[in-house]
Amino acid sequence: MPTRDWRPFVYGGFSSVVAEFSTFPIDTTKTRLQVQGQTHDVQFKQLKYRGMVHALIRISKEEGVKALYSGIAPALLRQATYGTIKIGIYYSLKNALIRDAHDETLLKNVICGVTAGVISSSIANPTDVLKVRMQAQHQQYAKKGMFNCFMNIYKSEGIRGLWKGVGPTAQRAAIVVGVELPVYDITKKNLILSGVLADNVITHFISSFIAGVTGAIASTPVDVVRTRLMNQRRLKAAVVNGSRAEVMYTSSLHCAVQTVQTEGFLALYKGFVPTWVRLGPWNIIFFIMYEHLKKLY
Repeated sequence: MPTRDWRPFVYGGFSSVVAEFSTFPIDTTKTRLQVQGQTHDVQFKQLKYRGMVHALIRISKEEGVKALYSGIAPALLRQATYGTIKIGIYYSLKNALIRDAHDETLLKNVICGVTAGVISSSIANPTDVLKVRMQAQHQQYAKKGMFNCFMNIYKSEGIRGLWKGVGPTAQRAAIVVGVELPVYDITKKNLILSGVLADNVITHFISSFIAGVTGAIASTPVDVVRTRLMNQRRLKAAVVNGSRAEVMYTSSLHCAVQTVQTEGFLALYKGFVPTWVRLGPWNIIFFIMYEHLKKLY
């Protein structure tokens, strides 16, 4: 493909939307698992869910199956922007930096992935904030339309509220995109060049599965911090030892330290199973569709 090719943007956006819709209920359970157990917020202090399957069943029984798709509108909007920009920038940079298969290295792929992840996630952050709020606080946001929810966050928290958590979001995207896309491309390249497999669905399946596993391991701690920062409300100041203090996370580092101190190190891997279970199918659906669209057109 030429460097200024529009196809990676279109194929990436469309494939991302399909993969997102197909795996969204798993993402909802991941969000619920990540926000529970916070000692600073009474609303999320209780440990309601014992795991992914228990969360799926309990959410369905108590709130209805529709609750599993709460936040799907901003999630699809996010993928239509984030996924389009991410894949477009990644493969456009690769086409500019790498002339042939022998010139491709893991380092070059990682640089392209990190750059694409940071830029695309920063632009799409408001849709990510709303998606997390709607997933974690379904009862509060269920009857509001997407536009009204955006306006509610803007009116109560300002423009900064829509970009809350943009730091860890960009960090997570840098890790996920900087791991998943390079791992997928390098795995696929080596499988094909070794003669073990051809450039077919089996190769795409294996490569995408490996990319999903590595992405989940690398990104879950940052994802937990990102989810908690996005979901937190600006709580009223409380009196602590005669002084007023705001009970909230002030930064990514503060959130990570508080989480480890109050809940233990493994709390940074809350929601790992649904993250892994989701990233696997998500990557498989995405890459197989993306590769199919490339061959089709």
